Amino acid sequence: MKDSSARKLVVVAFGGNALARRNEDGTQQQQTRHAGVLARTLVRLLKKGHDLLLVHGNGPQVGALLVQVEEASTKIPPASLDVCVAQTEGSIGYMLETALRNEMVAEGVDREVICLMTSVVVDPRDPALKNPTKPIGPFYTPYRAASLRRARRWSIVEDSGRGWRKVVPSPRPLKVVNLPVLRGLMEAHHVVIAGGGGGVPVIEDASGRLRGIEAVVDKDLTAALIARDLHADLLLVLTDVDQVWLNYGRKNQKPLHRMSFKEAERYMRRGQFPPGSMGPKVQAAIEFTRSTGHEVIITSLRRCVSAISGRGGTRITARVEPRA
Repeated sequence: MKDSSARKLVVVAFGGNALARRNEDGTQQQQTRHAGVLARTLVRLLKKGHDLLLVHGNGPQVGALLVQVEEASTKIPPASLDVCVAQTEGSIGYMLETALRNEMVAEGVDREVICLMTSVVVDPRDPALKNPTKPIGPFYTPYRAASLRRARRWSIVEDSGRGWRKVVPSPRPLKVVNLPVLRGLMEAHHVVIAGGGGGVPVIEDASGRLRGIEAVVDKDLTAALIARDLHADLLLVLTDVDQVWLNYGRKNQKPLHRMSFKEAERYMRRGQFPPGSMGPKVQAAIEFTRSTGHEVIITSLRRCVSAISGRGGTRITARVEPRA
């Protein structure tokens, strides 16, 4: 058996679309099925001797929950966004934990798996808090939008001619509140699900008291923060494509098999990776690699096992590799 001291810690980040896919209704049964598919691949990484910490997104799920909140608003007091993020942390974590546990039993992997409720501290002076840009939740009629703007002091904008939507800020995560608990779980070689939806955003006052805020945190940045603070060996970012591309979607698109974080920064400055798609993933890769010197792999779920073995995906490294 592999010496536990030699195990590599891999932090895996993936979006909520891995469970609630764009071409589906997002039913509980569909999400449970997709969680099983995800678990089968992740357990293959466990069998290779890795330790795993999972950070998932929650975009489709929290959006659906906010629709439910709106529809029931005349009957039940509406929950704030931070509470909705916490709710989806629990529900998605439950599906993932169950799927992983079942697959581990089937494959004879003797590990514990646990979902940890996670809050992340953000800076109350973060400029993003004064500039809400992230559309979230249901579409409103102009009348309902005006009413909510007055009653709840929300920022509401027209979204691409489809209706009016609430927009919220997306501040940067600074600190994981329960990091010591995470560290202890990983040292015991448990499989951990944490930072769901980027974590619940909270503000910390001078006395250490926390207060949740109406905001969302990018899950890739939270994954990079957790990976850095736990001294992870690898950050694995799963997405819809097998690798990162330059000029994606154009006739001259070109696959990137490997790049240094400095090269990635140059590509970012040139607008190669849009904020709504690959941008946050590459930014998270840059921050993790710059601070630790360790690699990041960006790839799809179907390619992740082979990519870790050096076959496929895009690797972001600390050093510029010599050109062939």
